[in-house]
Formats: sequence, structure tokens, C-alpha cells
Amino acid sequence: MDQKAFKKEAAKAALAYVPKGCVLGVGTGSTTMYFIQGLKKGWVRGAVPSSKETERALRKKGIRVLDLNQAKKVSLYVDGADEVDPKLMLIKGGGGALTREKIIATAAKKFICIVDESKLVKRLGKFPVPLEVVPMARNQVAREIRKRGGRPVWRKNFITDNGGDILDVHGWKVANPIKKENELERIPGVICAGVFGKRRADLLLVGTPQGVEQFISVTGIRW
Repeated sequence: MDQKAFKKEAAKAALAYVPKGCVLGVGTGSTTMYFIQGLKKGWVRGAVPSSKETERALRKKGIRVLDLNQAKKVSLYVDGADEVDPKLMLIKGGGGALTREKIIATAAKKFICIVDESKLVKRLGKFPVPLEVVPMARNQVAREIRKRGGRPVWRKNFITDNGGDILDVHGWKVANPIKKENELERIPGVICAGVFGKRRADLLLVGTPQGVEQFISVTGIRW
């Protein structure tokens, strides 16, 4: 089996955790697309997408799309990640949807992260940390990032669904994800940091050659 197959297996495993009739939050990315392909029409009451790409995929499956403001509660959020540490803290934003992903993940009662085993790391930071920034503040934010030892690279020719720019920050080892997340999101001009420390995953499903492995974080949430 290859990486693509591992992603599919993790996505398939997540389907068993989706309560019938719930409002579901759905992330963005290749692994999440496999999850959407497996969703049955009529199983959920509606889905809140984290991007226009995800919205199109849901509509194609005949699944009712909801704005987060319409949803009284989001029972479950399912999404992938670019990196996952042993505490199920994440780096996300490779697809550029980090702001909406963080909003929906925070609104959801439970968060399932689906990945292949290549995304597991001992410490976050090998994958560059994405920052969504206000376009007019891009250079100012970049200067602040350099002061903090990071190497920001502008993701040219890419605009987020919110109209923001993305800076991908290289050169950091994120030893304290919550501290780093707070630090970055205090910089004027930063809309969202792709470090998910405060809202980590509750359940991690990992596609491996031995099958799908499960990891549960200590959040007090019962499955």
C-alpha cells in the first residue's frame, strides 16, 4: 500500500464515528476529500465546509451545506493535518484554509484528525508554519517573523477564501505549540496561525501498513 491508500483507509475509518443526523464540520485537503467521497447522502443533517473547495465536493455528493452561523451546534469536525505531535497538536494550513478550519474545529464538540503515518512527528516544525495575513500587512508581519528567528516565504499567486495572503514560515522547531500559537496570533496583521495547540485533535486516525491506528488525546471528551 502507498501513502494514498493509507489516507483512504484513515478517511474510511472516520466515517464510522459520524453520528446519524448530526451537523458535521468538514476540513480541506486530499485526505478529507476521501472522507467526503465516503459520506452517504442523507446521513448527516448538514455539513459546514472549511473552504469553497470542500463546499463544492459536498454539494456534488448531494449533502446539504450550512454556514456556521446557521448551525446551532457542530457535533463533529473531521479534517487532516500537515503534522501531528504525540499530544495530537497540529500544524495545518498547507491547503490555505487554516482560518476557517480553526474556527470550525473550535466550534465543534469533537475533532477527528485523519492522516497517513508520514504526518507523525515528535515535535512540530519540520513542515513550515502557515500564517494567514492581511495583504497590506504581509511585509510587516514578515519582519516580525524574522525577529523571532523564522524564515517567512510568501505563497505567491495564492489568495485564501477570506482574501488573505499566506506566509509559510520555515526554520522553527515548535517546542511549545500553545505558546507559539498565542505569540503569532498577537502579531498585528496575522489573521490566523497554522499551529493548532489550543484546539488539538480529540481522536487521531492514522493509516499505516498495519492498518488504521487510533490515538486519543486527554481532553476529557468521551467517545
